[in-house]
Amino acid sequence: MNCPTALTIAGSDSGGGAGIQADLRTFAFHQVHGTSAITCVTAQNTVGVQQVQALPPAMVSAQIESVVTDLGVQGVKTGMLLNEEIIRATAEMIADYQLQSYLVVDPVMVSRTGAQLIDDAAIAQLKQALIPQAVLVTPNCYEAQILSEQAIHTLDEMKTAAEIIYQKGAKTVLVKGGAMPGEWRGVDVWFDGEQFDILKTNLINTENSHGTGCTLSAAIAANLALGKPLKQAVEESKHYVTTALQYALNIGQGKGPVGHFFPLMFPAGN
Repeated sequence: MNCPTALTIAGSDSGGGAGIQADLRTFAFHQVHGTSAITCVTAQNTVGVQQVQALPPAMVSAQIESVVTDLGVQGVKTGMLLNEEIIRATAEMIADYQLQSYLVVDPVMVSRTGAQLIDDAAIAQLKQALIPQAVLVTPNCYEAQILSEQAIHTLDEMKTAAEIIYQKGAKTVLVKGGAMPGEWRGVDVWFDGEQFDILKTNLINTENSHGTGCTLSAAIAANLALGKPLKQAVEESKHYVTTALQYALNIGQGKGPVGHFFPLMFPAGN
């Protein structure tokens, strides 16, 4: 049978809650064949990250080439790219194989707690080489602050940040409000250069939210691979993440992952 194919270019999460593991689960949920190019290997769990080891940029490029030249892809997402060299290599491959029209960039630069995850040289390369190629960029509010070079505390400031990021070359911007305070928590701002939309779903109060950003961008890439328009892909993906949060897994000693396979683990009526 024919099956759409999606590619994730990201890091491996040994705890299975985020990164490549979350992306492949999300692709499978959407009945899309999942492929991967691993950028780094992490030793992590629900408590935190203990070690990180980057792969050589040439190996990242080789993985992308192997997938694209044989299987072809209809949806692509990037996650943790870790350093300047890997970002440059990824951006070159995206350009060489003309993957821009379905590229979702999750600019993994800052955690939801506000901790910076990559250095300034990597951030500069992300801004210069990769973000301008994306059909959609999905920064959290901390990442949007860095990309827009302005503070974000209100909905209006989220809108301003989205507009600034758009002006830097992104085709469409989704500023995520999962870490926003008060009434704006969980509210996302969409900007496509013509209009703003405020996207909101039910707020799920759970500590087990590991992998939400990875899962959202992977779901969008999967929906693009299925041929859905970008706005519809984003709206359906946000609903998927909200439901997965509702069935988040209470495992480990820290923040557990979202429940990617909730229909299988919790069948209707049970």
